[in-house]
Amino acid sequence: MVLIDGGSFLMGSDEFYPDERPVHERDVRSFSIDRYEVTNEQYAEFVDSTGYVTVAERELDPAAFPGADPASLVPGSMVFTPSAGPVDLNDWRNWWTWTPGAFWRRPFGPGSSIADRMQHPVVHVAFEDARAYAGWAGLRLPTEAEHEYAARGGLDGARFAWGEEIYPDGTAQANSWLGRFPYDNQGVGGTAPVGSYPANGYGLYEMVGNVWEWTSDYYTPRHLRLSDKPVDAGKRQNLLATASAQPEFPEIARRVLKGGSHLCSPDYCLRFRPAARSPQAEDTGMSHIGFRCARDA
Repeated sequence: MVLIDGGSFLMGSDEFYPDERPVHERDVRSFSIDRYEVTNEQYAEFVDSTGYVTVAERELDPAAFPGADPASLVPGSMVFTPSAGPVDLNDWRNWWTWTPGAFWRRPFGPGSSIADRMQHPVVHVAFEDARAYAGWAGLRLPTEAEHEYAARGGLDGARFAWGEEIYPDGTAQANSWLGRFPYDNQGVGGTAPVGSYPANGYGLYEMVGNVWEWTSDYYTPRHLRLSDKPVDAGKRQNLLATASAQPEFPEIARRVLKGGSHLCSPDYCLRFRPAARSPQAEDTGMSHIGFRCARDA
């Protein structure tokens, strides 16, 4: 882990997406955070030691899905599936596929394996799964503010973790989508082993790009200024506003994901930036969501 000295920084951005606003000063206490995203190898050690079963592996309760065909209620997860050509970018169903049998050991569904991907970030982990690993390791998930502060690497207010230019000297600094989304990817085309891209100013790898990362914060559609400073996982109040965040599923809590992923493309999702954020239902893992851990200094 890397010890990050506490301090004040400008959190958020007024340039890109509404939920990143307003830019505001935020104080963070000193904390430590994983140098890399949690890998398949590390998660396997946790599961082998505890027998833990992830959300994507558990049987589904038909009572929780009224009207659904019981035959379709089988364990699985959401897997990215490239389209054959241009599609409506307003409909995520054009590139996401519910895949029975997909989970962290079978990231692309039955027949797939992590045997040659042990140093890739673990994916298909729901919030509960990430928090369970963190607890086993004697750690916790970072807050949104901690993640953004760490991702900036000391470049306060910069657009990207490395500065202002998206591709300095024409070189990608993070694992993101290169080409036309979601059918023409000239980049890695999936997750990359941790440590594949340059570290930021704090010596942290893949704080942006590769996989989205869970934080402990509930999602709200804009930043709320807090009078209680400094902010940490133990002090931050519950800011959940699920009814406004996702009215069709008001009962499902949503947490903040940070960092963007290998699917982030400038023509669709310019979110491989420290200020970027995304709401994610606690009970839903996907093939581009992972995590890293933190602890108090």
